[in-house]
Amino acid sequence: MLTHILLDLDGTLVDSAPGILGSLRRAIDEAGLDVPDSALGTHLLGPPLYRSLPPILGVEGAATVLPIYRRIYGDEDGCLDCVPYPGIETLLRALHEAGVTMALATSKAEPPAHKILAHHGWTDLFTEIVGDTRAAERPTKGAVVGEALRRLGHPSGTSAPLMVGDRLHDVEGSAEHGLRCVGAGWGYAEPGELEAAGAATVYASADDLRVALLG
Repeated sequence: MLTHILLDLDGTLVDSAPGILGSLRRAIDEAGLDVPDSALGTHLLGPPLYRSLPPILGVEGAATVLPIYRRIYGDEDGCLDCVPYPGIETLLRALHEAGVTMALATSKAEPPAHKILAHHGWTDLFTEIVGDTRAAERPTKGAVVGEALRRLGHPSGTSAPLMVGDRLHDVEGSAEHGLRCVGAGWGYAEPGELEAAGAATVYASADDLRVALLG
């Protein structure tokens, strides 16, 4: 019987690529850097941008762009340019009605994560909303999952949460804490990425996941 579940956000609950990549494009342009659009793809989504941008922009370029990006994405609500994946609304409502304790576990900073859930009317469905901090104190998915478990009171045994995520970081981060992770195959992973990382199962749609979890 499923009692607790941890859910990733970007690429799992919502297609957030338009908001993230659009805000990033604007930030790079405002910083006056010459970066082709081809460098700004969904492969960047998953880990925090302060980890994925330096290889593209250099350390100094990333340090210049990130504060501008955070203003555009968080303060100016670029984060709200996102759309729930098909079946997600039904999945979340069904889990809530079944009495499953849900926690968001995202590498996104918590303030925009709160904004996104509120924008879609999901805040009350989640017991905890866990993300990175503005000071980058949770730089890996394992750190985010660990904080989510702490806030939930470290449920274990038959109550140990199931993780749902769309990238290898979700699988690896949950494994650090002995949790199973199932793959959101509708997200941003490359073909075979989730399977290679050790996902227990990869589901093609949120409806398939709902049926598997709740029947």
